[in-house]
Amino acid sequence: MAAMYAVYHGSQGLQAIAGKVHAYTRILSSAVQSMGYTVENKDGFFDTLSIQMENSETVHAAAARANINFRRIDDETVGVTLDESVSPFDLLDVINVFAAAMDIKPLEASSMAEIDPETGGQGIPSSLKRTSAMLHHPVFNTHHSETEMLRYIHHLQAKDLSLVHAMIPLGSCTMKLNSTSSMIPVTMNGFSNVHPFAPLEQVQGYSTALKELEKDLCIITGFPACSLQPNSGAAGEYAGLSVIRAYHRSRGDENRDICLIPVSAHGTNPASAVMAGFKVVAIKSLPDGSLDLVDLREKAQKHKDNLAACMITYPSTFGVFEEGVTEACKIVHENGGQVYIDGANLNAQVGLTNPATCGGDVCHLNLHKTFAIPHGGGGPGMGPICVAEHLAPFLPTHPVIPTGGSDAIQAVSAAPYGSASILLISWAYIKMLGGDGLSHSSSVALLSANYIASRLKGHYTLKYKNTRGLVAHELLIDLAEFDKSAGLKVMDFAKRLQDYGFHPPTCSWPIPTAMLIEPTESETLEELDRFCEAMIQIRKEVQEVVEGNQPKDDNVLKNAPHPIRLLTEEWNRPYSRQKAVYPLNWLHQRKFWPSTSRIDDAYGDLNLNCECPTVEELAEHAV
Repeated sequence: MAAMYAVYHGSQGLQAIAGKVHAYTRILSSAVQSMGYTVENKDGFFDTLSIQMENSETVHAAAARANINFRRIDDETVGVTLDESVSPFDLLDVINVFAAAMDIKPLEASSMAEIDPETGGQGIPSSLKRTSAMLHHPVFNTHHSETEMLRYIHHLQAKDLSLVHAMIPLGSCTMKLNSTSSMIPVTMNGFSNVHPFAPLEQVQGYSTALKELEKDLCIITGFPACSLQPNSGAAGEYAGLSVIRAYHRSRGDENRDICLIPVSAHGTNPASAVMAGFKVVAIKSLPDGSLDLVDLREKAQKHKDNLAACMITYPSTFGVFEEGVTEACKIVHENGGQVYIDGANLNAQVGLTNPATCGGDVCHLNLHKTFAIPHGGGGPGMGPICVAEHLAPFLPTHPVIPTGGSDAIQAVSAAPYGSASILLISWAYIKMLGGDGLSHSSSVALLSANYIASRLKGHYTLKYKNTRGLVAHELLIDLAEFDKSAGLKVMDFAKRLQDYGFHPPTCSWPIPTAMLIEPTESETLEELDRFCEAMIQIRKEVQEVVEGNQPKDDNVLKNAPHPIRLLTEEWNRPYSRQKAVYPLNWLHQRKFWPSTSRIDDAYGDLNLNCECPTVEELAEHAV
């Protein structure tokens, strides 16, 4: 969104916006100083003023009568910030709030032009004013009408395969439907235009929705207390571990700094543990993918004097429910530790079991996975934590809007409720589905994963399953055998899936030679069958390489994906164009064309290529 803002306005537009904001701020500074107020920062400001008076409460009271909020800095100082949404009439209202607090006659709109901004202070010091040009690239100098902007955005969008095209079976990501109905609250003015520090008496509806969400998440997890503050899954992990650390310190156990993490745990766990001040000790998994309870017991006992926590992902990222999860929790507790259950895979639990039943003490929930907030491309996300009763006093507080427990840790987010507006998506999702609907969703997610596992049986090797031959909500297929027999690696399968119109599953994690597939409950049987048919057809293509009918270094997988431009170029490959782009009949009616051919991902990561103008061009432009 920020990037498109810059694309639309360009250099001149952004400077015009900044100029307007700064001019209005200077006018405000002049106006309040003429009334007898002191502007603390008059010799250096852009859009924000710190205005001093004898009693700031009189100004806040006048502002409240005008339905305006100012920042409460202290008993004698008020903070005011303007932006480009402020109109001349808004500015007049702000000025008259300060007039009312001084019992001065309100300023008329016709008198606004008489205010001399030059008397308001220096504003931006000359030493800080930018003199060089900015945003030279053509993309910032082309799309300045709404029509062109829409076309540019759609042009970019057309390059991306999304849920409007096909399922996105990314394992441990839970790319489910983000329903239009649950997205509606985000667009409501009463929610979308509320400042995170607005007084609580002004956001009663918001507060009610958030309290209901906290209550619902507590019911779902089995824990009595919740914090909505962490605004990502990783932030939730950090917050939960920080709560555990605070709990130990409150008991005089400052020495407890060991965190046990199974190799089957979610990938961010070790980093979060280190950030929270813990030392990580890895726990092995057994050949069937389950947690090695013998290794866990040995290491828990070895570190019993310093054991702080154990992080368990349930179901594990190996795609199976840990049948020994309650025993694992018991072992950790017996040795003085707390159990953190990672909520990355909670979509397999909701309504069927919960982290508290498993024996955990704290968990985080990825609302952008299990509870239908859209995610991808870096956000947005929310990672609330739910905790057992003995950890509730340590839930995070906030310096502006108090939250958390009686012995709270410091804030883990800039805002008291994280990205509060998107919490409403999960609130709506839970309310519309209800308890039965949530349980059914989990059941269908489990069924879908096991259906795919069943259909791919005999074509691919299922790496892990439980004692009854079943997987959880995702499945891990191992492709190592094809590297040996055909020289084909995980990425070759991933690239070829794009020709079939599917986003690849999670690749090379948690095992380098495997794909982790998670279909979610959102996909129909027809879509699951399409995906399975694609995977089975790819397996047939692999067999051609295995049997020597296609070269190992020049085949339909090694050359995938195949963009549409290849149809117009000279064709010298050992397979037909038809096979390259239409390997199955239904692709004739429903084809997503990759926008480019094979990219060497690793090379690209190590050798960044900037599409900006060259240094010489920039230098010439600046001159």
